[in-house]
Amino acid sequence: MSAGEALAGPDGALRCPWALSTADYVSYHDDEWGRPVHGDDALYERLSLEAFQSGLSWITILRRRAGFRSAFAGFEIAKVAAFTDTDRERLLADTGIIRNRAKIDATLANARVLAEWAPGDLDELTWSHAPDPAGRPVPRTLADIPAVTPESTALSKALKKRGLRFVGPTTAYALMQACGLVDDHLATCLARRPRGPRHDPPDRP
Repeated sequence: MSAGEALAGPDGALRCPWALSTADYVSYHDDEWGRPVHGDDALYERLSLEAFQSGLSWITILRRRAGFRSAFAGFEIAKVAAFTDTDRERLLADTGIIRNRAKIDATLANARVLAEWAPGDLDELTWSHAPDPAGRPVPRTLADIPAVTPESTALSKALKKRGLRFVGPTTAYALMQACGLVDDHLATCLARRPRGPRHDPPDRP
């Protein structure tokens, strides 16, 4: 077997090799990563967590996710947009999250920007950059998975143009992977979805 191919877990099923280092990763890989995520608040949460992950391992964020959700009011955009300087100081002292001043400030600023958008705008903008799965080769090893794509670069530019911060092309691609805009589970991974049409956002009410 070549390096980077799917590996058998404790249950004998093949999974992406990154998923096998901890039980937390197995659960996240099997139940969340690569599954379509819709909704402005849900996407704001994922975007924020991906930004906090920059320079760190994802397991560091995953194990603090409950703390992040508590600290940031469940990542409800309207609530975070109303945070005050007192809230900011609370966040900077919160050991349950990553106390990075620039990332905290970006998360708060992004909420204030998104609060001015029409409902569904973040969902629509994000998913408009999902590539057609029929045009993407199925990855067989980790070496086949890019860190940046033309679509993630375009999404990053679109988000920055509308005032969002900490949304570089690599962060944008991690968001696309985590939220199912692309399916980067390896070809033999148990979590890989059957190839079909891309998952567009639901119609607005």
